[in-house]
Amino acid sequence: MKVILVQDVNKVGYKGDLVEVSEGYGRNFLLKKKLAVEGTPGKVKEWEEQQKAKESREARQHANAVEIKKKIGGKMVTVRMSSGDEGRLFGSVTGQQVALALCQQLSVDVDKKEIKLDEQIKRLGRYPFKVRLASGVEAEMTLSVEAG
Repeated sequence: MKVILVQDVNKVGYKGDLVEVSEGYGRNFLLKKKLAVEGTPGKVKEWEEQQKAKESREARQHANAVEIKKKIGGKMVTVRMSSGDEGRLFGSVTGQQVALALCQQLSVDVDKKEIKLDEQIKRLGRYPFKVRLASGVEAEMTLSVEAG
């Protein structure tokens, strides 16, 4: 029996998967607990169309991410921070500050969670970091921390 999962089911599959299960398991457990819907020909065709749309959307997002990577890869972003003696910062540079600098300086909107700093930045200087643009697409950049 074919079913389309409505929720993640342990050892069966994830939400949105089309899976083949035994007749009894499908009827008596998955359908009864509303964890899945029956895979009728109409539902299967609708599921296939949704999968094609999802794949094309992901391909567009991946292509956009590659274009952005070409635009910003290897560039430098500057963040100004107040500092004390010997170049020590008051606080540390956060992903949110780097994301804001990226938006202002390079006109690229990136979520702060997608910025990967290798270490906590607590001194003036230059530091490498990565920006995750899409699944499998990361741009390597340089962060320049200056006194401001």
